Amino acid sequence: MLTTEFVQLALLIGSGSVFFLFVVLGIVLKITTTAFPKIVRYKDEQYYKDPSTGDNRPFPSLEDEPTLKLSVIVPAFDEEKRLPIMLDECMEYLEERARKEKDFTYEVIIVSDGSRDRTVDVAMKYVEKYGVEKLRVLALVQNRGKGGAVRMGMLSSRGQFLLFADADGATKFADYGKLERSMMELSGSEWKRDALAIGSRAHLEEEATAQRTFFRTILMHGFHLLVWTFAVKKIRDTQCGFKLVTRSAARKLFQVMHVERWAFDVELLFIAQSYNIPIEEVAVNWTEIEGSKLTPFWSWLQMGRDLMLIWFRYAIGAWQLRKEHSN
Repeated sequence: MLTTEFVQLALLIGSGSVFFLFVVLGIVLKITTTAFPKIVRYKDEQYYKDPSTGDNRPFPSLEDEPTLKLSVIVPAFDEEKRLPIMLDECMEYLEERARKEKDFTYEVIIVSDGSRDRTVDVAMKYVEKYGVEKLRVLALVQNRGKGGAVRMGMLSSRGQFLLFADADGATKFADYGKLERSMMELSGSEWKRDALAIGSRAHLEEEATAQRTFFRTILMHGFHLLVWTFAVKKIRDTQCGFKLVTRSAARKLFQVMHVERWAFDVELLFIAQSYNIPIEEVAVNWTEIEGSKLTPFWSWLQMGRDLMLIWFRYAIGAWQLRKEHSN
């Protein structure tokens, strides 16, 4: 029978070991990571091709003054099959808006995230149809992850307001109007004010839970618990790939964002909340589309790991925010 004193000693040693491990890990992370990310951009990623002339033209910078109303960023990795369906709906909506509203100008930037199939060729067919003033292709040299693709598209945009939308078309593009109305309330139609309007599937949760397996439901609730514990407490759905941001907010968020894989949405919202940027969730229609790149167990395991690292790295100062950006 173990004595009480022995148990207490063992717990003390154990807790001390865990504390020591976290201290060592914190020191290592602080030494081996940079407080502000260094954004690597290869030479070929600085240009887009104009098929009408064959010329390669330089992308603009997010730091430039905006010249359009809206930029739509579409990250795409091996999306030759699903991309056309999404682009057809997207372009139909945007073209209709542009015909009705003289001040509604837009661009769509397809960011091929190191695709191995014909994603770039498919996207270039749409560039040939609509022209480079309305649609451009940014072909990344290597796969960075969805977050990395979104960031590179954002850094290359011209819009006052910037939307990123998934290439699978799971969220119908007509729901942009809902985000736009929310954004106008948050920002007063002023791109120099910080604001985020994000699509949310939280209202569909009960129906989705009924259709999921028990195992996937457990994983989903576990992920939500980790998000609430380590990062974002006030947002019910962090992962919907339909988010609208002002140009001012985009400059602050994407310059300091580190995570480039699935958990990038969480870091993005964590930074926004840390900066006290107004955020509003907007209920959108959403349909699960076949061909998802996300495998439930391993992707959520990776996201869970990233969530804890996001919290830990900011907590120890390995990653830092810019105090001058806080509202």
